[in-house]
Amino acid sequence: MHCAQATDTYSSITDQYIDLLKLDSNSCVALGVSEKLAELPAIGSQAVAEQRLQIEQFLLRLHNYNQQLKEMSLEQQPDIDQAIDLKLMQLAAGQLLRQLTLQVQGRYHWQQCPRAGEQISGGVFFLVTNDPRPTATRLDNILGRIEQIPGFLELALSQLETPIKRWVAIDIETIAGLPGFFASILDWAKTTAYQQSEVLARGIEKANKSLRQYSEALAKLQTSENFSIGGQACSDLIKGNGIELSMQQIHDITCEFVTKTQSQIASLQQLLIEKYQLDASTSVEQLQQWLAKKFAVQVPNGDLSSVIDRYSAEADKIASFIAQRQLFPIPEQQQMKIMQTPDFMAPMIPAGAMMQPAALREGMKTSLVYLTLSQALLTEHNELGIPVMMVHEGIPGHHLQLASASMHSSVLRKTFSAMEHAEGWTTMLEDYMLDQGYMGELTNEARFIAKLDISRIGARVAIDLYFMSGDKKYLNIGYPLSFDADDVFANAAKLLKAVTGFSDARVDAELNWYSQERGYPLCYLVGNHLVWQLKEDLINAQAGKLSVLAIDQLFHRVYLQSGNMPVAMLRQGFVQKGLIK
Repeated sequence: MHCAQATDTYSSITDQYIDLLKLDSNSCVALGVSEKLAELPAIGSQAVAEQRLQIEQFLLRLHNYNQQLKEMSLEQQPDIDQAIDLKLMQLAAGQLLRQLTLQVQGRYHWQQCPRAGEQISGGVFFLVTNDPRPTATRLDNILGRIEQIPGFLELALSQLETPIKRWVAIDIETIAGLPGFFASILDWAKTTAYQQSEVLARGIEKANKSLRQYSEALAKLQTSENFSIGGQACSDLIKGNGIELSMQQIHDITCEFVTKTQSQIASLQQLLIEKYQLDASTSVEQLQQWLAKKFAVQVPNGDLSSVIDRYSAEADKIASFIAQRQLFPIPEQQQMKIMQTPDFMAPMIPAGAMMQPAALREGMKTSLVYLTLSQALLTEHNELGIPVMMVHEGIPGHHLQLASASMHSSVLRKTFSAMEHAEGWTTMLEDYMLDQGYMGELTNEARFIAKLDISRIGARVAIDLYFMSGDKKYLNIGYPLSFDADDVFANAAKLLKAVTGFSDARVDAELNWYSQERGYPLCYLVGNHLVWQLKEDLINAQAGKLSVLAIDQLFHRVYLQSGNMPVAMLRQGFVQKGLIK
């Protein structure tokens, strides 16, 4: 435990920040840190109190250090990059503290959000899929975690106070997928002749029994349906993430986005009706369904795993397209694995997601791209949508951006969570790659599907602000709908379904994570707006000095090589480099 001292240096402050990152054992696994690998996360009121104290002491120490800097000469001041990192530390520590202190009606979020399934599976899954160490070593860590499950679940249940009904259902569904996951781990252990296989089998048997008991007990708890934190807390959360926009500004941006996107969809609708000589009265929804059927992905013998192969082939095609045109700097020490979403993760991953490289692990930077596949969701994966999803999740999207960030020299730029920075980059690319002609003669078809899909980010803002604030006015973003239900999920589903045409299964999965990840859903559109704004400012500033391609390359290079930070801070970096005013 660190105490405030007058002898801190930039290096010592950074070391203390890393200590905060290592408070959670699952974060240790995800970051590639060789600590707490055989431990489940520390939970319960005592653990929360200890973590909160450490974070608060760090913030005090950081404050004192910043005060010291004001008294130093210019030669002793931190350089520009270090000054940015100090601001990132302040934001990151504040985010960690908010996770422990955010309340709804006098109860902390961690008391109302059962996450045992996610907390158990998260670290274990990384140990299985994205850990370069020897198999036996990883299985030792997994065994240690599995043996802790009975006690962990007792503590997880005891810390809950009137949990949120929807979140209870999510946790129960996640828990239901764990025995199958554990069975696959045991098979892996036996196949590799793991010496502790029998011990692992007994541990899994006890764990499964505890999981059943936990789910039964969880289902019997008295629940609540109100998880709104109120307008002020919502505003504070947004500001605490480094987004310098008010809730009203964000809502206004959303309404403008909806108007523009609806106009684009209508224009594309008419072009495609004429191209395919469809009935003039064909609606947007009918056209979407017609295209999904026409460009349905082929699934030989109903084998859904073949869809994975289709995505892998698309990733290779995108990489070749980018390399030929030299659009983005692609580092060598990176790779991407594409796999089907495990059952226990499916409730929170509607169609696809990317798990980023272990930011603090040396060597190859590996991302995991998950695809949620089922007969019910198969229409989400078609020949028009697959390229857009791979652009978003792979290269040049999340994988490239986060792999590049993990190679930055600063631990802050490797690890900081700036979701509007990450999602703004990827959603910008969905249009950019089409503008570059990636889809050829199918550009209008792909853009029509992409615009329908990206319409979801307007709904995400509306629902995120609504879920957080409890105010229905945020749902009014330009669609002719009324929201009269008492159930907030019914109102949210009504908007999301109308905007996207998503299947009921995907709507449910989307709303699951919107409700738990406060402030994240709005980052897609906010980021998209801020990133396009930044790029347009660069284009205006460099017009006549550089070619269009050179401006694109410059923007991509600076963005990727700056690492993770809020877009507002990245903009300051562009200004400091003299690239924009």
